[in-house]
Formats: sequence, C-alpha cells, structure tokens
Amino acid sequence: MDLDKLLRKNIIDLKPYSSARDEYSGEAMVFLDANENPWNQPYNRYPDPLQRKLKEKVAGLKNISPEHIFLGNGSDEPIDLLIRAFCEPGEDNIVSIDPTYGMYQVAAGINNVEVIKVPLTESFGLDAGKLLAAAGEKTKLVFLCSPNNPSGNVLQQEAILEVVNNFKGIVVLDEAYIDFAPEKSLLTKLGQYPNLVILQTFSKAWGMAGIRLGMAFASPEIISVLNKIKYPYNLNILTQQKALELIENRSQTEDWVKQIINEREKMGQMLSELPFVIKGYPSDANFILVKMHDARGIYEFLKEKGVIVRDRSKVFLCDDSLRITVGSPEENNLLINTLKELI
Repeated sequence: MDLDKLLRKNIIDLKPYSSARDEYSGEAMVFLDANENPWNQPYNRYPDPLQRKLKEKVAGLKNISPEHIFLGNGSDEPIDLLIRAFCEPGEDNIVSIDPTYGMYQVAAGINNVEVIKVPLTESFGLDAGKLLAAAGEKTKLVFLCSPNNPSGNVLQQEAILEVVNNFKGIVVLDEAYIDFAPEKSLLTKLGQYPNLVILQTFSKAWGMAGIRLGMAFASPEIISVLNKIKYPYNLNILTQQKALELIENRSQTEDWVKQIINEREKMGQMLSELPFVIKGYPSDANFILVKMHDARGIYEFLKEKGVIVRDRSKVFLCDDSLRITVGSPEENNLLINTLKELI
C-alpha cells in the first residue's frame, strides 16, 4: 500500500508542531524549556506528548509493539484524525454501514466529507459485496463497527476480511465492545493488513469512560500520520496516571466483563417475558436492542421514573426499539420492575 497516494497532499507536506517534550524525554535535573510554573508538581509539567509509559503498558496488555499504538481523547479523536488525514473536504468520501455508531457521520460532516451508507441486512449482517460496490475512486475510508452499535452483534469476520482484502483504501474497524463478544479481536491479524486500523477503548469493559481514553492500532506508517496531526498534548497527565493505575487491576476488569455478560443474558430473558416486548436482538456487547410496542411511550414512561435508556426508534432498521445498557444487578432489577408497572 502506497500511503502517499491516499493521504491529502497538505498532510504529506505538513511540518508538525514540535513541543518541548518532543525534543527531550526522560529525566533531567532542571526543566527550563517549556515555560512552565516551577511549583505544584507533577501537574505543573506538560504531559508526555507520546504517552510512552502508558503505551508500554498498553503494548503488554494487547501483545503488540508500541509503534502500532495511537492513544487519543476517546475513540472520537482517531476517528476525526483519520478523516482529516485521508479525505479532501468536499471531494473525497467515506463508506459506512447503516445503522452504526453516529460519530463517523458527525466527524465526516464537520470535515465536509460525504458519507455513503450501506444498509446492513435485516438481521444486521454485513454484505461485503454491496459495501465494496458502494466504494468509488473518491472513497478513502470504510468504517465498520463490530460488535455494532446499536444492533449489538458482531459482524461476520469473513465479510470484514473480504472488505479489508479488496478495498484499496483504509478500513477502520471499531471494536469498542469486543471484550463482551465470544469472537476474538482482529488485532492478532493486524500485521497482515497494512490498510487496517482497529479502534478499541477503555470506556466500556475497563470502566474508564470518564477519563476519555481511546486506542487506535495500525501500521507504524499510519500511526506516524496520526501523531503528526494530533494536538501536541492530547492526553492530559491525569488521564495517563489514572489509566496506568487501573491497568494494573486487570483481574477486576475480567470479573466485570463476566458479570456484565451474565447480567446481559438474565436481562434478555426477563425482557422477553414482558407482553409488550416484540423481540430482543442477540447481543455481543454490553447492551441489548429491544423491539417493543410503543417504544417511544415506554421510553418517556421510564424517563419520568428516572430510568434512562436510549430511544433508537428513528434509526434505520431499528423501528420501535430501545437500546438498553446492561447495568449492575440492582439497576437491571429496577429497570425490569419499573417496566412491569406497565402490565
């Protein structure tokens, strides 16, 4: 893959901003290079712009070398950066499945990039041939989400790889919910596909949504592009410190995932027994998409009771459906008991 043929020319020619901490890393007797306040350590210092310590931890966690890792302010940052790097505004386009995570379209819209939507099947499956047919000469990126949001299902790995193998641009595979799925991440195959970018996050299984930490895994060439155009200090020192602390407790995360999967199955069964529920779609994520009679009315009823779910009724293929996150056993029982008031 010739990356320069895909990148915008101004990005190729761009001279990135060089921060003080780019020019020097490590320990020193005195730091007088970045116009920082000398007091209130360690918060007076700018954070490592390349997050070296944190990347070493992530590398061990994911069994991949640090040069394949980009860390961002949530997954939304690499999504935006990829569109900015590869898509000429008003000229190029991206292809995404429909329905899927809404930020792909929002980020594209902000960058004045057209989005071509390819419908999933009625069972939320991926038709690789249809997607590849929708991609034209001006298509630079394809966005896939597996497990998908809001449907909750994993896309067929064979179909994903058919797209990766046959699309001439960059394929972005968002695996935000992969920890809850029986299928393994495609991260182990990353080295075979130079045009593949995999997104993961600390927001879901790791319980770190509040610190805003997303991961992008790709070839060193693509990672260097993202580092070139990101803001210099995109991850603050508090985020980096908290992530380093929480990563040490991997067993707790594994326990949380097991509990959520067990609660997902229990919740699905209890929801299916309610007379107004038409269907609960199979889920490989930490939420369930539920089709029901008068979904909007039920959403409003739950909201009045202080139970907040997500109304997805107006989303393609999700008519009369609510997306319900799997909470703690106490939260899930409260949801079910509140819904039973409607019987």
